[in-house]
Amino acid sequence: METARQLKELQVDIFRAGVWKLRSKPGTFEGVGPEGMKWLQEVRQTHGLPVATEVAESHHVETALKHNIDVLWIGARTTGNPFAVQELAEALRGTNVPVMVKNPVNPDLSLWAGAIERLWAVGLQDVAAIHRGFSSFEPTQYRNVPLWQIPIQLKGMYPFLPVVVDPSHIGGNPDHILPISQKGLDVDFEGVMIETHLNPLTALSDAGQQITPQTFNEIIARLQVRSMPDAAFISRTEELRQKIDRADQEIIEALARRMQLVEKIGQDKKENNIALFQPDRWKSIFESRKTWALELHVNPEFAAELYELIHLESIRIQSEIVGESKEKE
Repeated sequence: METARQLKELQVDIFRAGVWKLRSKPGTFEGVGPEGMKWLQEVRQTHGLPVATEVAESHHVETALKHNIDVLWIGARTTGNPFAVQELAEALRGTNVPVMVKNPVNPDLSLWAGAIERLWAVGLQDVAAIHRGFSSFEPTQYRNVPLWQIPIQLKGMYPFLPVVVDPSHIGGNPDHILPISQKGLDVDFEGVMIETHLNPLTALSDAGQQITPQTFNEIIARLQVRSMPDAAFISRTEELRQKIDRADQEIIEALARRMQLVEKIGQDKKENNIALFQPDRWKSIFESRKTWALELHVNPEFAAELYELIHLESIRIQSEIVGESKEKE
C-alpha cells in the first residue's frame, strides 16, 4: 500500500501486481493467490489507481473479472502456448477488459502475433503488446536480449497496436532501466512497465531488477519523448532514405552476383564429386569478413550474423544443384 501511495504521487497510469506467479521451479514464492485480489481492490479504492494482474488459466480470468480488475496481462510463458492463449481468449469472450500480451520467451514473432490475433478473434478491442525481451543461451549484458527488430516488426504489422517496453525484465538490473526505456520511446512505443518496490531487497520476486519509487521517479524525469519532425527534417531524411534505397539495390545486385558464382562452384563440386561444405573455406570467410567489417567501421558481429545467413543460402543453392543431378540419375 505504501508503494502504491508513492507511485500515485508520481502519476503512474496503472498499478500492476502478480497474484499468481508460477515459477520455473517449485519451492519458490509463487504469489498469494486470490487473496491478493482484495489488496488490488484496496489499492484502487484508496489511491484511485487502475490495477492489473497476470492471468494464465481460465479460472484466473474469472477471479479477476469477479474482482473488477481493470487490466489483465498474459505472461511470456503463456503466450508461447497457443492452447493456453485460446483458453484465455474463450474466457474473455464477451468482455471488454483491456489485455496486454507479453512476447513469448523465445524469439518467435508468429507466436506473439498469433496470441494477439486470438484475442481480437473473440471480440476484444483493447489489446496491447509488452516487449520484455527474449531468452538466449549465450551470455549477454541483459537478462533477456531485447532483439528490437521483433517488436518493431510487430508494430509494422499492426500500426494501431500499442506497445509497451518492460526494461526490468530485459535488463535484469536497475542500471539498464533508463537506456532501455529511452530506446523504447525512441522507437515510438507507447509506454514503459517498470518493476517498483518500496524496499527491493525484501521483494519476494525478481528482487535484483526492482527499484524504489524514488529511483523510478528519477528515471521517468530523465526520459525524453522526441518531438515531431519539421518540414526541413523530413526533407533531409527523405534525401538520405533515397540514398539508402540506392545502397540497398547495390547490395542486392552484389548478392545476386555472389550467388551466381556460388552456382558455378556448385556445378564444379557436382562434376568432381566434392563435398558441399568445406570447413576450412568457411572459417576463412567467417574470420576475414569480420576483419573487413572492422576496418570499415561496421559492427563485426553484425557482419558475422549476415554471413551466417549468406552461407546457409549458398549451401541451399549448391544442395539443389547436387539434388538435381541425383534425380536425373
